[in-house]
Amino acid sequence: MLEELDIRNLGPIREATIAPAAGMTAITGETGAGKSMLLSAIRLVSGGAAESSRVSSGADEAWAQAIFALSDDAVASEHSGDTNDAGSGDADSGFTGAAAAVAKAHDAGVDPEDGELFLSRTVRASGRSRAVLGGKSVPRSVLGAIAGELVTIHGQTDQLKIAASSRQREFLDRVAGDEAELAAYRKAWDALAAMDERLERLRSQESSARQQADYLRESIDRINRTDPQPGEDEELKARRERIENAADIAQGVGSALGALDASQVDVDAADGASAVELINHAVTSLRAIRVGGAFAEQADRLESINADLGDVVFALSQELGDEGSVEDLDQINGRIHELGDLARRWGPTLADVLAWRDKAAFDLEDLDASPEKVAELESERQTLYAAALAAADVLSAARVAAAADLGARVTEELGSLAMLGASLEVRVTPRDKADDPLGPYGRDDIAFLFTPFEGSPQLPMGKSASGGELSRLMLALELVAADTRGGADQTFIFDEVDAGVGGKAAVELGKRLARLARSAQVIVVTHLAQVASWADAQFVVTKEPPDADDDDLGVVTTIAEVNGETRVHEIARMLSGSESEASLDHARELLSDSRLTLPLAGAGAAGD
Repeated sequence: MLEELDIRNLGPIREATIAPAAGMTAITGETGAGKSMLLSAIRLVSGGAAESSRVSSGADEAWAQAIFALSDDAVASEHSGDTNDAGSGDADSGFTGAAAAVAKAHDAGVDPEDGELFLSRTVRASGRSRAVLGGKSVPRSVLGAIAGELVTIHGQTDQLKIAASSRQREFLDRVAGDEAELAAYRKAWDALAAMDERLERLRSQESSARQQADYLRESIDRINRTDPQPGEDEELKARRERIENAADIAQGVGSALGALDASQVDVDAADGASAVELINHAVTSLRAIRVGGAFAEQADRLESINADLGDVVFALSQELGDEGSVEDLDQINGRIHELGDLARRWGPTLADVLAWRDKAAFDLEDLDASPEKVAELESERQTLYAAALAAADVLSAARVAAAADLGARVTEELGSLAMLGASLEVRVTPRDKADDPLGPYGRDDIAFLFTPFEGSPQLPMGKSASGGELSRLMLALELVAADTRGGADQTFIFDEVDAGVGGKAAVELGKRLARLARSAQVIVVTHLAQVASWADAQFVVTKEPPDADDDDLGVVTTIAEVNGETRVHEIARMLSGSESEASLDHARELLSDSRLTLPLAGAGAAGD
């Protein structure tokens, strides 16, 4: 929910802080006092267009900040891992509402701090603006995406978004609670779309693709004929080095063996006694000493050293005569050249060559658009299409059932909102595309058709209602959604919802706003006391003349919360424009009547 809204130098508002109630908050004040600046502040932190003309006179910049308190479940979603499941709400995850806002903030590099998200916007008089999320500068589109999950503004310009068929589909899916059906369909649709893309790639091959297939085929054949083995080139180079240094190896190893053990080489070539012979002589000499102890111990150590020397002698003797011939060298050089040619073309290493060959073989399957391959994939597509069509039918059935219920319940609500004779039909029709009716969200076209009064033609929403009528229609829609699906985990802001309403209808309007506030935060800008009296908190916007000492500031707007008798006086002013005893008594009576216990959400219309 919106925990706090701070404003500095925005229009006539020099400085203001509003802490809306968790339930319903009313914003009141005389016409022209500057109530619209509050909506301007919300739109700014929601990524709306920045207008330098909104900066207060004499100020360098305007600034607005919204602090949103998040539920524990929404914050916990930050640690639940990235999700990419199809579903309603966020296009990139299965999250909706505050959880989706947390996920999007995390993607932008910002996580909630103490369960709060801070969205702010600065607009300079020069026209430049800066968007900040949790102290980090971000594109204003990021603020828009996050605020869009947290705040819904139902104003004359904002609510026209519901005229888009995609928004109407999202709203119907939300009421229908068809997340499982939609996810199942999206999985089937994604598989079908992937197959269509593969088939299109095969069918649209031209000469360049065929040339690429020929190149891959010839390259794979060339690599297979050479048949390189991992690490083979390094082994061959080591072997070549031994052959090229055969004379040095033979001389060095022979000399070492002669020094270690003369029995391993020509005795005549040995230069004196060898190391093994000398150590054996030393052992014999020590064993001849009849005194045990240290002499026997040293003799044991010399015998152990002699055993190690024997291992070295054996290993060196195996190296003699294993260098290969000149003919071997020619073969090795030829093989190294072959492998080097492969590495130069598809390397740089033999491992890279083998990896390239394996990938090329896979790519060749798609490039080789043989009739048999295309026929095989077309058969697979028919199976995938049948599965997607069956999933779309299940999704359509859920939508049709929800559409009938939604239309009937909204029509019933409209009668209590001073719109007798008005009705809403939610129409779900198969997409008019005989060859392929499926799309990313099913096979349905969704249309919200509104009749503002009896006898009026039925027209799409946004083209058939005034600003006030559309606001009340949206209130009815949100009420039904809240009753059906529970808390919306959102902040709803209503402007002009009371246009053209008075008397008993105004009381019913306030009662229904309060009912919606049982499951979501509601902020309403109103001029009707019958609406404001139902609010849990009320803020008054007031114009004040400039100080005599500072005429340059012009008219200044202040915002203050009213409680107790102060609120009674504001309600009295709204009722009659005066604060007489009669109007004050009427205000107290109205506030008392507006505190009647509301039924729980989903238990029926309040007061019915």
